[in-house]
Amino acid sequence: METIRAVRGMHDTLPDAVSGWRRLERVAERVLESYGYREIRFPLVEKTELFERTIGKLTDIVSKEMYTFADRNGERLTLRPEGTAGCVRAGIEHGLLQGVAQRLWYVGPMFRHERPQKARFRQFHQVGAEAFGLPGPDIDAELIALSARLWRELQIDGLRLEINNLGDAQTRQRYRGKLVDYFEAYVQALNEDERERLARNPLRILDSKNPALKAIIEGAPTLDAFLDGGSREHFAELRRMLDHIGVLHVVNPRLVRGLDYYGGTVFEWASTRLGAQGAVCAGGRYDTLVETIGGKPTPAIGFALGIERLLELIGSGPAPAGEPHAYLVVAEAAAQARALQLAEQLRDRLPQLRLVVHCGKGTVKSQFKKADRSGAWLALVLGEEELRAETITIKPLRGQGEQRTVAWEAAATELGRSLGF
Repeated sequence: METIRAVRGMHDTLPDAVSGWRRLERVAERVLESYGYREIRFPLVEKTELFERTIGKLTDIVSKEMYTFADRNGERLTLRPEGTAGCVRAGIEHGLLQGVAQRLWYVGPMFRHERPQKARFRQFHQVGAEAFGLPGPDIDAELIALSARLWRELQIDGLRLEINNLGDAQTRQRYRGKLVDYFEAYVQALNEDERERLARNPLRILDSKNPALKAIIEGAPTLDAFLDGGSREHFAELRRMLDHIGVLHVVNPRLVRGLDYYGGTVFEWASTRLGAQGAVCAGGRYDTLVETIGGKPTPAIGFALGIERLLELIGSGPAPAGEPHAYLVVAEAAAQARALQLAEQLRDRLPQLRLVVHCGKGTVKSQFKKADRSGAWLALVLGEEELRAETITIKPLRGQGEQRTVAWEAAATELGRSLGF
């Protein structure tokens, strides 16, 4: 019988890798909440119409990449390809966006049927942050500063911040016309996807990684020449604020986003260590999206960062191992019940303690081998002599330290001292 394997582009996260994920998520939670963001959770599955109306029917995501199906009632449903639309839908449905500024964050899997490549999968995970009800460049600057703080906390360097302003809908419409006129003169140089983008959304051609188009794209008209006065002022003030708080950035007049709801400020953090698709965090303003879904006009801005992409940059660096602090060796079968009882008492006293109790048969020698392979710093030994004297032996397995035997009632205090709790 053929072995069943994971779906292509969807990967298991094995125990040795989980500690890195948990560390990244803990850092993100701490930083986001320090800026006043509150966590929200919403379904993996939404009505397909939500993404068609918000992301845009003609985008690559909706037309080519979404996992869409009909349920038993015939309703069209989609595994979420991104988080902003679901967050906005939840905010409207539960009255979170009515007349108050709101800062929300979320974490979880997203799904797109695209070609798997380095740190880019069909099931991928994002941390997202969304701020509602704040129209000024100050929230744009704060959100970018928040992302910069995340990189410092995660000890990731070498990221480059690019920013742009896409203006309002009228600005983009005028600009699209100029782009179409420009690229139609080079239509023979465009591949099939780029010709499709020319017809549907010519701004997406500016994001093409086709090396044959590099010189053509560099000669294309830029959007900044079409910006209205309000957009120019907003962008200039954002840049002034970023300079003031020390966030280095580069203006990229060809930076666009692949979702139709973006307008005004857009930004992207990217690394050269991830190949052609180097973005690890991207976002921008979407001041018309809440109204598009059915809410009242609400200014908004947000970003999403790719967890797999960031972990690729972090590697095995500062992430702490998830190994146990201690491994309890049970030298006598008669001591097993007392070992389990003692372990529960230690966990009660030391909630942060990671303790593995040996279960199943095995010689003391084999148990010590397992303790060593587990990565534990200490072995706790409960044998016939310890059971009789109501003591436990603490034996260091890593680094310096002497073996000592302590009474059961002192075990938690001694363990805490040894492990720095």
